[in-house]
Amino acid sequence: MARAVVIGANGFIGSHLVDGLVREGHDVRAFDRFSSRRATFTSDSVEVVTGEFLSRADLEAAVEGQEYVFHFLSTTTPATAEADPTLDIRTNVAQTVELLESCAAAGVEHLYFASTGGAIYGDQGLAEYSESDRALPISPYAIGKLTIEHFLHYFQATHGLRSTVLRVSNPFGTRQKPNSKQGLIPIALRQIALGRPVVRFGDGSMVRDYVYVEDLVKMVLAITGHETAHDLYNLGSGVGYSVNDVFDSIRRVTGEEFEIVERPVPPTFVDRVILNTDRYRDEFGEHSLTSLDDGIRLTFDEIREHTDV
Repeated sequence: MARAVVIGANGFIGSHLVDGLVREGHDVRAFDRFSSRRATFTSDSVEVVTGEFLSRADLEAAVEGQEYVFHFLSTTTPATAEADPTLDIRTNVAQTVELLESCAAAGVEHLYFASTGGAIYGDQGLAEYSESDRALPISPYAIGKLTIEHFLHYFQATHGLRSTVLRVSNPFGTRQKPNSKQGLIPIALRQIALGRPVVRFGDGSMVRDYVYVEDLVKMVLAITGHETAHDLYNLGSGVGYSVNDVFDSIRRVTGEEFEIVERPVPPTFVDRVILNTDRYRDEFGEHSLTSLDDGIRLTFDEIREHTDV
């Protein structure tokens, strides 16, 4: 087992990853601001390190003595990056380069980076996207992710910092902040819990690959610490659901009919993205996946308990 730090440990995916790493027997350090809320992971045997991602000194302290670094923090969402593209460059991209410099100086063995498996491929009209397809992002958020992927190659070539890119599809599930601007499922569920209309961009035909967060963490853990055949993996369900499919599932789970407010589709939205996960499955095997209905049910149960969040 290894010493591992999760950057963004109090975030949606990061908190689940902390718990998963602890269950696997790793010595886990959790790095985050922890400024607005308590720790969302449930494991007790975790070293909590409070710090700012934008502080080079805090990053150096976070990675010191660690074998694995999981970079699962983002300072922007697709919406905020589009509102101010320079914000993503100045914070996400530039600060990740400082993180990589800190990792190289600290002798980190391996860095795992949560990239995006949806917007990074752009709108090429393919039935599904594999790792060998070109990355043609048109949104600032995805452009930033791809830029970081290129910097990972640079640091491996110049500093010997080994890394694995995890192109994650559309994760959803418990601990996802429903009052944020990211995540169709939790945002819609919170609106329903509060008796409010649900916003839909376009006619609901846009298709995405949704993966329940605990299933995603199992995939990440399967890769962790192993000599792998590749340094890039798509992680998702491999199944596409339209927005209207998701709304139908929400109706089945909640038993509620809800008003839909239609908005224009932003120009940077991709119409259809389903990830081909053959590379992962060929190397690490099949995993049983949580159904869309069951994942939405688990998420809704939590949201109903915290409708003021």
